[in-house]
This record gives sequence, structure tokens and C-alpha cells, in this order.
Amino acid sequence: MAKATTAKPKAKKKVAKAVKAVAKAAPKSKRKTVKKVASNAAEALMKLADHPLLAEVLAIGASAAVVALAEGGMSGKKKASSKAVKSAGKAAAAAIGARLLSEFTEVTSASRKAKPAKPAKPAKPAKPAKPAKTAKA
Repeated sequence: MAKATTAKPKAKKKVAKAVKAVAKAAPKSKRKTVKKVASNAAEALMKLADHPLLAEVLAIGASAAVVALAEGGMSGKKKASSKAVKSAGKAAAAAIGARLLSEFTEVTSASRKAKPAKPAKPAKPAKPAKPAKTAKA
């Protein structure tokens, strides 16, 4: 006698559902804040550009670059001119770095001199001595 076979349920294949991307319009208030931040950044950049230290640093860098180009000589060869430009950039960066470092040390030394010395902490008062115990007779 043959055994009756039980039908096994077939495994269902899972189908991934496509996720629909829905673009949402940004609230109008965010657009205003973005414009506000951009205008603040532009104002900050303009204030920075007007700063005399920045003008001085750029002038120092430019003059160092010109000196490096003059020392390297300008030839018509492409490799020589690219090396001269690289050395000019390095010279400008070094001059700017040196100027900023000297400015920073001047400011820190001036701030150290301007700080008043910390006052000494007052000494804690001594605790009063406990009275001696008397022996009872």
C-alpha cells in the first residue's frame, strides 16, 4: 500500500514593493531663513574684506609671490614656468603664515600683560581649639 503524500504548501515569493518618492514643497518660512543666512554670510564676508589685517596679509603674499617669480626668472618653457608659479605660491603662503603668526603672538602677549594678577585666596581661619575635658571626681 502506498502512502498518501501530503501536499506541502509552496513558499510564496516576496515581492518588493516600489517605494514612491514624493517631493514635498519646503515651507515658505524656510526659504526666508535661507535668504537671511545668505545675507548674513555676505555681510560677514564684506566686513572681513574691509579689515585692514586682511589687506595687509594679501599685500604681503602678493609681494612675496612677485619676488619669487622674479627670482625664478620667466622662461618660455611650460615646466619652468609651472615650477616658478608653484614656488611663488609657496613663498606667498610662507609670508602670509609668518605675518599671521607674528600678529597672533602680539595679541596673545598683549592679552597676558593686560590680565591682572589673580588675587591670593584668603587663608582659612583656624578652627578654635576644643576645651580640655575635666576629670570628674
